[in-house]
Order: sequence, then C-alpha cells, then structure tokens
Amino acid sequence: MTPEEPGFYKQLLDRMSDGVYFVDRERRILYWNEGASRLTGYSAEEILGKNCKDDILCHVDLTGKHLCKDGCPVAASIEDGEQHQANLFLRHKEGRRVPVSVRVQPIRSADGSISGAVEIFSDNSAEAEAQRKTEEMRRMTFLDYLTGLPNRRFLEMSLDTALNEFQVHHEPFAVLLIDIDKFKDINDTYGHSSGDLALQQVAKTLVGSMRPTDIVGRWGGDEFLAIARHVKKKTAMTLAERCGFLIAETRTFSLDGRAIPLSLSTGVTMAQPQDDAHGILHRADELMYQSKANGRGRATIG
Repeated sequence: MTPEEPGFYKQLLDRMSDGVYFVDRERRILYWNEGASRLTGYSAEEILGKNCKDDILCHVDLTGKHLCKDGCPVAASIEDGEQHQANLFLRHKEGRRVPVSVRVQPIRSADGSISGAVEIFSDNSAEAEAQRKTEEMRRMTFLDYLTGLPNRRFLEMSLDTALNEFQVHHEPFAVLLIDIDKFKDINDTYGHSSGDLALQQVAKTLVGSMRPTDIVGRWGGDEFLAIARHVKKKTAMTLAERCGFLIAETRTFSLDGRAIPLSLSTGVTMAQPQDDAHGILHRADELMYQSKANGRGRATIG
C-alpha cells in the first residue's frame, strides 16, 4: 500500500502501539485508532461521536485532580494553539487505572485556524514500574529486608548525625542496644522461619513502643538499635523498660502454632561529650551483656 491509496494513513495509525484520537473544536471524538482501543478497552464504535469532556476515560493527574472538565491538555491545545504534554492516569473500561504519557497537538485548517486537536497517548506502565523499582532499590539501601526497619547503614548515619548535633547544641540523646534473649534457642526449637517471624514481631512492637521522634532499626542478627533524641536518663530508661514489657506481652506463634516466649536484654547509655560512635556503641554493648548476666529480660543503664 502506498500513501496515495485510500486507507493508507488509517492503517498506519492503527498499527501504532500508541493510542491516537482526533477531536474537533467542541472536543467531539472523530477518530479512534486500534492502539487507543488496546490501551483503554473501548472500541471505536463505543467512542466515536462522543465528547472527551464527558469524562469517559476519567483522566486524573498525579495528584488525583480530574482533568476532563478542568485542566484538560486537549482543551488547552485547542485554546492556545500550543503543544501540551502530561503524565496522567486514564480509567480502563474494566475499571483499573492505567498510567499514560499524553502528547497533544492542535490541528489547523488550510487557513491556519484551529479546527481541533490530536492526542497521542502511550502506556507509561513500563516507565512507572522502572521508577518504582529504582525508588525501591534506593529505599532498600537503607532498610532491612526482613523487618522493614532502618538497617545498620542508616543507623550508623543517624548516630553520626546525633553525635554531631550533640557536640554543637548539647541536646541529650540516648542509645539503646536491644537483643532478643536466647534467639538461637528459638531457631533451634521452632525453626528459622519462626525465628524470622519473631524478628518481625519484635520489630513492629519496638516501633510502637518508641516515640515518633526516635529512630529504631535492626542492627544485625537479633540485635536492634534505637536512638532516642531529646531525652534525659530517666526517660531513656522508661523507654527501654516499656520495650521490654511490651515484647514480653507480645503473642508470637511458631508455624505449627506453638507460643514463642520472647524477652529482651537492653543496654542504655546517654551520649557523653567525649563520645564517638565506637565509644557509645561499645558502652551500650557492655550494658546489654550486663543485663543478660543479671538474668535477662531487663534493661541496664549507665
């Protein structure tokens, strides 16, 4: 088929993977290609003659704003004669939302007046998925894969920040090094899957036990680290005891339904003027092992 033959351009447009449709000045849809049908679920017979401002596709932008009646790129192109682009979501005939990249160009008559517009829209799912994966990788760089809490890398950075602020502003803060008692016995008795479940339950409980301004994350293995800002010694100890009490009350079950007893040994220490990260962590570690030596299931501050 050559460009001179009837139907050449329609076949060309229908073979495009992108959706294409034309509207007149009243935004009545005059052409709807097969790509548009594939992306939306609506056939040309269902769409032709209808008005795009009837909100058939229920276009919304990234903030959820409905564009068919206010902010429509097609209407804008007809009004100002300029090309418009947008990333938005249309509603598929089956009800799901489809991310699309939209490009609109005005259509001009022989005398130069605007007679309508053409919109080309592309499935943006691949790009959206790539962006989501990129963001997920960025997020996972600082999150523990099992518990979803901040990981050791993030905690080290947060501790350095807290120490720097302490040196400048002298705002007191505490470090809590938290260890699950007899975690090896949990793995040996109930299995590693149950051990993972116990770690997840402890993580959730610790987050609920601390204040919104505190940072708590997985330090490694069965150890967690919390950084409590703007606290004095009494408040820090109260936080540690609350964590221990709530963990003891946590109902965690193995995969075969057996209850898993949980308790924490915690070392609590306040930042001191001469501290660096190694020093404050070493002190918290010694205090945590002192809690274990004194019978486990308790917090020791120093």
